[in-house]
Amino acid sequence: MPGPIQSLSRAAAILRLLAGGERRLGLSDVASSLGLAKGTAHGILRTLQQEGFVEQDPVSGRYQLGAELLRLGNSYLDVHELRARALVWTDDLARSSGEAVYLGVLHQQGVLIVHHVFRPDDSRQVLEVGAMHPLHSSALGKVLSAYDPVAHGEVTEMEREALTPRTVTGAAEFEGVLDLTRARGWGADLEETWDGVASIAAPIHDRHRMPVGAVAVTGAVERVCDDDGGIRAQLVAAVRDCARAVSRDLGAGRF
Repeated sequence: MPGPIQSLSRAAAILRLLAGGERRLGLSDVASSLGLAKGTAHGILRTLQQEGFVEQDPVSGRYQLGAELLRLGNSYLDVHELRARALVWTDDLARSSGEAVYLGVLHQQGVLIVHHVFRPDDSRQVLEVGAMHPLHSSALGKVLSAYDPVAHGEVTEMEREALTPRTVTGAAEFEGVLDLTRARGWGADLEETWDGVASIAAPIHDRHRMPVGAVAVTGAVERVCDDDGGIRAQLVAAVRDCARAVSRDLGAGRF
């Protein structure tokens, strides 16, 4: 396995130094603190400055963190805004459905769970905030892949592993699943990720009408599905209503 790239590790170390120390540091301070030659430190600082990650005071020549880091930080904060906006609605969804509710976002070719509401009973459950769900087989992942071009690009290029006998892995068949997801406005996972478990998910959009996440109800197949093996219509409606409500709170308007 390839090792870390030294220049990137040094750049990261400089950013951490600027974030954790004094507000502004000179070139000599940076170089001596990290054990770097001045020329090396100056080259990295200059590159970071060109990318907007570092700013240099024109009078003192000292360096500080730049505005581009704030922009990237705001994209992370957006996840927290999504979670904050979804708290009440996901609680209501768990209470009305009687099942666990997950809120997920695209992250590193998977779905990162950023909020998890337990099934409202006395059963033993494990908090899954921070867990990763598969992009190609979970209902959350299918919804993100259907609506988010970045997710779609990642899921079509990755190797889609058969996690159960029901997992869809073929390219053409999988595209058909995404077409159906877009046409219906929701996605499903019927034992494609875990045996005995079914899930329904719907997309959440922001004020720019861009997909920023998805919400899902997950439970045992016998509870989520009807006698004919299909997803219970009332659960589909509840999940879609929850997704629309969160989207409205994010400024997306009506969907």
